[in-house]
Amino acid sequence: MPAASSLPKVPIDPPGRDFLKFRLAQAYRIFAKYAYDEGVAGHITVRDPIRMDCFWVNPWGIHFKLIQAEDLLLVDHQGNIQDESGPHRMLNRAAYMIHAAIHQKRPDVICAAHAHSLYGRAFSTLGVPLSPITQDSCAFYEDHVVYENFKGIVDDQDEGSAIAEALGNCKAAILKNHGLLIATQSIESAVFFFMSLEKCCRVQMLSDSAAAARNVASNTMQIDSQSARRTRAINGSEMAGWFSGLVEFQLLEHEEGKRFVGSSERL
Repeated sequence: MPAASSLPKVPIDPPGRDFLKFRLAQAYRIFAKYAYDEGVAGHITVRDPIRMDCFWVNPWGIHFKLIQAEDLLLVDHQGNIQDESGPHRMLNRAAYMIHAAIHQKRPDVICAAHAHSLYGRAFSTLGVPLSPITQDSCAFYEDHVVYENFKGIVDDQDEGSAIAEALGNCKAAILKNHGLLIATQSIESAVFFFMSLEKCCRVQMLSDSAAAARNVASNTMQIDSQSARRTRAINGSEMAGWFSGLVEFQLLEHEEGKRFVGSSERL
């Protein structure tokens, strides 16, 4: 990852509603591509740029791979589906409970993503944070939490608020016995950091298993705190996440032959 000063700047003008909806639908299809779907579980939301007390989310019961911008639901922080929503009006209650709490508590968060991905789920059963063992995992050093209070499916406001409270000002959470959660300032960075956290969970388990198999007394070798913080400042920044996430959307557009064309386009 290059120095932060050499990265391109995130566009100053905020994207419009049409672009955000198009981008969010793309994000769901990217999640499907990498098998982050699990039946009807999982959700990604983006704060509406016009009605800041509302967010866009997928309708419940439609496969991630099929979601298009016109399918998305606009929901307020009380869980009410708004008139601007698509024709499929089923709302995942857990999505509302978790994401409404995060968007209310964190005005800086534009996009939040949660899914029951394979390695994130497996690592979440350990109830421990990631160790700074690679350059990539340093992006989450002192910037993620473990939410330990699993009570089953999130179906009440208190549980959603507890998750948001535990997340604090961090960009990521490992929900014990549940999965991964990302909260960032753009859809692109949310997608990238979710993908990266999922891979880091896999690398952590592989490394720990290899160390145990080889009877390495100190287990995996960790990066010192100063180096980990310095690395996080570069590859864990919002700008780095946004820039890294762009390539996934470029690839999807190449594969689908479909991209957004409009005044609010950011590419």
